[in-house]
Amino acid sequence: MKTSLERFFSSFVTTIVLLLIYAFGLAVATFIEKYHGTAAAKAMVYYSPLFFLLQFLLVVNFLAAVVKHQYLKRGKWGLILTHFAFIIILLGALTSFLFGEEGILHLREGETSNRIAVRTSDNTTYHTLPFSVELKKFTLTRYPGSASPSSYESEVIVHVDGQDREERIYMNNILDVKGYRFFQASYDQDEHGTILSVNRDVAGRNITYTGYLILLVGLILSLVGKDSRFMRQSRRLKELRRAMDVAVVLLALLAFSMQAEAKGDASPMLDAVQKYQVSPAHAELFGALPIQSANGRMMPVNTFSSEVLRKLHKSDKIGKLNSDQFLLSLLAMPDMWMRVPFIALSNPELANYYDLTDGECAYIQVFDSNGNYKLQDKLEEAYNKMPAQRTRFDKDLMKLDEQMNIVHQLMNHQMLNLFPKENDPNHKWYAPGDDLSVFAGKDSMFVSRILEWYLGEVQEALKSGDWAKADEVVGMIGTYQQAKNKTLDISPKRMEAELKYNKMDVFRYCKIGYLILGGLLLVLSFGMLFRQSRWMKMTAWLLGIGVLVVFHYHMFGMGMRWYIGGYAPWSNSYETMVYVGWATVLAGLLFVRRSTITFALATLFGGIILFVSSLNWMDPEINPLVPVLKSPWLMFHVAVIVAAYGFFGISCLIGLTNMVMMSIMGKKNAEMLKVRIMELSIVNEMALWVGLALMTVGTFLGAVWANESWGRYWGWDPKETWALITMVVYAVVAHLHLVKRWNNPWLFNLTSVVAFASVLMTFFGVNYFLSGMHSYGQNDNVNGIFAYLYMALGVVVVLAFLSHRGWKRGV
Repeated sequence: MKTSLERFFSSFVTTIVLLLIYAFGLAVATFIEKYHGTAAAKAMVYYSPLFFLLQFLLVVNFLAAVVKHQYLKRGKWGLILTHFAFIIILLGALTSFLFGEEGILHLREGETSNRIAVRTSDNTTYHTLPFSVELKKFTLTRYPGSASPSSYESEVIVHVDGQDREERIYMNNILDVKGYRFFQASYDQDEHGTILSVNRDVAGRNITYTGYLILLVGLILSLVGKDSRFMRQSRRLKELRRAMDVAVVLLALLAFSMQAEAKGDASPMLDAVQKYQVSPAHAELFGALPIQSANGRMMPVNTFSSEVLRKLHKSDKIGKLNSDQFLLSLLAMPDMWMRVPFIALSNPELANYYDLTDGECAYIQVFDSNGNYKLQDKLEEAYNKMPAQRTRFDKDLMKLDEQMNIVHQLMNHQMLNLFPKENDPNHKWYAPGDDLSVFAGKDSMFVSRILEWYLGEVQEALKSGDWAKADEVVGMIGTYQQAKNKTLDISPKRMEAELKYNKMDVFRYCKIGYLILGGLLLVLSFGMLFRQSRWMKMTAWLLGIGVLVVFHYHMFGMGMRWYIGGYAPWSNSYETMVYVGWATVLAGLLFVRRSTITFALATLFGGIILFVSSLNWMDPEINPLVPVLKSPWLMFHVAVIVAAYGFFGISCLIGLTNMVMMSIMGKKNAEMLKVRIMELSIVNEMALWVGLALMTVGTFLGAVWANESWGRYWGWDPKETWALITMVVYAVVAHLHLVKRWNNPWLFNLTSVVAFASVLMTFFGVNYFLSGMHSYGQNDNVNGIFAYLYMALGVVVVLAFLSHRGWKRGV
C-alpha cells in the first residue's frame, strides 16, 4: 500500500492529470462567475476545500518527485527553485487568506474615521484602526474638455501616535501606515467624498514577494543552466544540424484573404459627390488643424476624420476621397451625402427589416416618408434589455444608430471641437453646433459664423477650382486657435508627428512586407529541400535582410505611436495585436541561426497578425489612458506577457508544420522527414519554454501591479484566471516528455498547437464570452475573428488525423 501511494504521488502522470484538472476547474469557475457572480465562483471553486486539496496534492506530488528522482543530488537547481517558488507563493496566498485584513474606508470631505467596512458573503462588519484618517479634500481631474477621468486623488490627514501627517492618495500611489495600506478605489458622484480600499497583509506580502523573486531566479537558471533541458535541447539541435546540414522545410498551406480596396460598383450618388472633389492640398491644410476629441485628446483634424470614416464606412477611403476630403465634402454638401449609401451595414437581417440597402445604406433611408426615425422602437427595446440578453440584431442596431448619430452631428456641425474658450478652467474646446453662449463679443461672432463662411468658400472652390480664399479662412481658424488657447500645451512637433504617422500607414506596409518576404522565404526553403545552390542561399540571406528592415520600420511605427500617445503602445486590442506581431518576428530573429524555417514562419505569422489587426472590427484610435493604466507596471507587465504570445505563436506554427510533414510521410521519404521533424520539434520546445517563462514572469508582474494598485495580488478576474490557465496548459505540454509513452513528436506537436487555444481565449475569448476588471482593453467586435478560428479548428482536426496516420506509417 505504501509503495503504491509513493508511486502515485511521485508519478509524472499524476502531475499532468492534476494540472489538467486544475486548469479545467479554473476555466469552469470563470463561467460560473459570469452567470452566478464572483461570490459563487469563490465558494464553489476558488476557495472550496476541494480546490485547496488539489493545490496541496500538487505540492506533495512535486516534493515526492524531487525525492524519487534525486533532483537535489543531481543539481537541478533551476527546476527545484522554479517549482519551490510556487509552493512559497501558495503559502503566501494562504497566509493572506487566513490572516490578511481587507476593507473599505468611505470618507466625506471634512470627515474623520478610524473604522473600515469589511464585507463578507453574509454581511458587513467594521474593524477599528489604531489611528484615524481625515479627508481634507478630494480632487477629480478630467481630460481637457471631456467627462473622462484622468486622475483622482484624496488629500488626507492621518492622526497617528499624537501626530498629524498630511498625505496624498491617488491611483498607483498608496499610503502605508502601521502596515495598513490605503488605495484610491473610487469616489462619490458629487466629487466631495472618497472611497479608499484598505489592506493589511505584511506577512503574506513578504512571503509572496519572496516567492516571486525565487521564481525569477529559477526561471533564469532553467533557461541558461548548463544541465537544464533548454540548454540540452540547444546542444542537441546543434548536433542534428552538424549531422544534416540541409535547410529545414515547411510544407504548409496557410489560407488567408486580403481585403479588397474597392467595394464593388460605386453608386450613382457617390459618383455625383466625387465630381466635386476637394483639392488634396486644401484638404491637407484643413487636416492639420488641431481639434479636441470627445475624450479630451488633442489631435489633428486628419486623425478625427480618419476615425469618423472608419466608424461610418469601415475604411480609410471612400471612392477616390481620403478622409479629410470626405469630411469637408460632407460638411459642404450634406444634402447630397445623406442620399449616398456609404454607411457600412453588415447585418442582412437589419437591412431587410428596415428596407435598407444591403452592405451599405444611406442616412436618409432610416427615415420614413413622414420624417420619423425607423429605428426608434426597436432601439428602445434593445436598450431596455440587459447586455447579456441582447441579440446580434440588437447589437448591430445599436451600432447603426451610433453611426447615424455621428452623421447627424456632423451635418449639424457638432463634434468639430475647433474653437478654444480663452482661459476656460475645464480646457474645453467647442464646435460651431454647440451652445456658444459661453462666448462673448468678437469671439462669439467669430466662432458662430466662421464655419458657415468657410464652407461657403469651399462650395465656391468646388465649382471654380480656386482654393485661395478657402485656404485663407483655414489660416484664420488656425490663428484664432493659437491666440485663444491659453490653457493647453499643444505641441506642434507632436501634431506634425501624428500627421506623418497617419500618412505613412506604417503597419499596413509592414503587413505587406512580412507576408511577401515570409512567403518567399518559405517557398525558397521548399526549393532548397530538393536542390541547393549558391544563388538560393544568397537570396535567402537577402530576404532575411529585407525582413530586418521591415522589422525596424515596424518598431519605428510603434515608437511614433508611443510619442504621439505619450504611453507604451500596448494598452488596447489594436495596439496589443501590433505589438504581438512585432514580438513574433523578434522571436523568429532570435531563432534564425538555429532554424531558418522558424524565422520564415515567424515573419509570415507576424504579417498575418498585422492583417488581423487591420480588419474592420479593430479600432486603431489613440485614446487617453484610464487612471489605473497610468503606471510603469503597464509597460513591463503587458510587454512581457504579450511577448510570450509571440513565442507561443511560433510554437503553434512549428507544430502545424511538423503535422503537415507527418501527414505526407511515407516509406520513401520517412528518414529524411524524421530528421527535419526532430529538428523543428526541438526548436518548438525551446520556443515553448521561452514563452512559458515570459508568460509566468508577466503574469506575476501583473500580480505585483495589482497589489500596488488595489491592495491584492489576485482577484480571480477572468483575464487573470485565463492567464494562469495558459501557464498551466503550456506547463502540461512542456512536461509530456517526462512520461515515456507520451514522449513522441506527434503528441508534442499536436498539443503545442492545441495549447494555443488557451492563448486565444485569454487574448480574445475572455472579452467576448466573459467580463471583468480588464474590460478597458476589450473589443466588443471581437466576434469578427471567430470565423477564422472555426476554419483553423477544422484544419487542426483534419491534420491531427492525417499526421497521426502518417507518423505511424513512417515509424
